[in-house]
Amino acid sequence: MTPPLGGPRATGVVRHEEVMGTVVTFDVRTPAPQVQVDAALASATRWLHWVDDTFSTYKPNSEVNRFDRSELPIDECCEELKKVVALCYKFNGATGGFFDAWASGHFDPSGLVKGWSVEHASELLQQAGLPDHAIDGGGDVRLSGAPGKGRPWHVGVRHPLQRDAYCAALSVMGGAVATSGTYERGLHVINPFSREPATELIAVTVVGPELISADAYATAAFAMGRAAPAWLERLVGYEALVIGPDGQGWSTQGFKDLQSALPVTTPG
Repeated sequence: MTPPLGGPRATGVVRHEEVMGTVVTFDVRTPAPQVQVDAALASATRWLHWVDDTFSTYKPNSEVNRFDRSELPIDECCEELKKVVALCYKFNGATGGFFDAWASGHFDPSGLVKGWSVEHASELLQQAGLPDHAIDGGGDVRLSGAPGKGRPWHVGVRHPLQRDAYCAALSVMGGAVATSGTYERGLHVINPFSREPATELIAVTVVGPELISADAYATAAFAMGRAAPAWLERLVGYEALVIGPDGQGWSTQGFKDLQSALPVTTPG
């Protein structure tokens, strides 16, 4: 996923933060004093680094790993981890078991934590008086407000087989765009029923009203493989694009309707 694009920029601030093994891009378009924007972005980035420290499966002493090793009972976990565990159960039921944070044999909520954390970062910016912004968390994008009066956000969906190319450009009036694929982490999604890496697809992009569910549904659809299109077609309020290893794609009609004729360029 490319950073969200709002077209010509009259005002705005773009910041990049390395966190959670990726680069998170903030694109703030609400006109506001620099000190207000700086304080809000500092709060949002502190939150993301806290999430990284708490939920990283690569840090042996993170709270999520201590919970996984049964060193930390659920009633002694922080409230955020309790919420994430509850969300994992919720989306496991909503996806027929295909979203499974325990599929690898260990508790790994990565399939929704990034989307959940970016969604909250967006809430922090809104609470700070900056409603018009976009946050791209390495393919999980939250769009709030507008880049300019009456204008939609434009988001490019990175091509999974062609570096620096795009397979779609979307025109979106708020909401969220989440992609699960082999772009950065390779075959990291596990089919919970076969207990093997999911290999039938190479990318799934889901557009929805908020990022937590879009992220979880993209992960679940990737795990489903060839069964994903039929399942995604039934999701009310969500649109999707699925790409197979041969580069061939399928999308919902609503996803086609969101595609923009505008060129994808680097924001600046």
